[in-house]
Amino acid sequence: MSNETKQDVFEDAVDALADAQASGGNVGHQDANLFVAEYENALPDDLPVIPKEVGKYIKSNRTEPLGKVFWHLGCISAAFLGSTRSYIVDHSEVFAYAWLLGVWRVEETGEIVKLEEL
Repeated sequence: MSNETKQDVFEDAVDALADAQASGGNVGHQDANLFVAEYENALPDDLPVIPKEVGKYIKSNRTEPLGKVFWHLGCISAAFLGSTRSYIVDHSEVFAYAWLLGVWRVEETGEIVKLEEL
């Protein structure tokens, strides 16, 4: 899987069509099939954006069930959560989306991070 999003693949296809039209050629079925395959394999456009430390938390706790992670965080007093855990509780939907996708964009750098196969 590349780091291309579906929008990137779409823009590449539009550029190829424009180039082909400008040169008097056309894009055939084989080219279209390649774009469709690339599009299907591309990352979603709406990748979750999370802080780098939250990504590290996901990597180090990925072997635990997500429900257990949330249960554990719910058992800790808010005063003792710390910034990473507090972010997870306050942004649970974004955290869970990143956890389930196994890919996210780092808030500080814009880098796309993918989990390795476990």
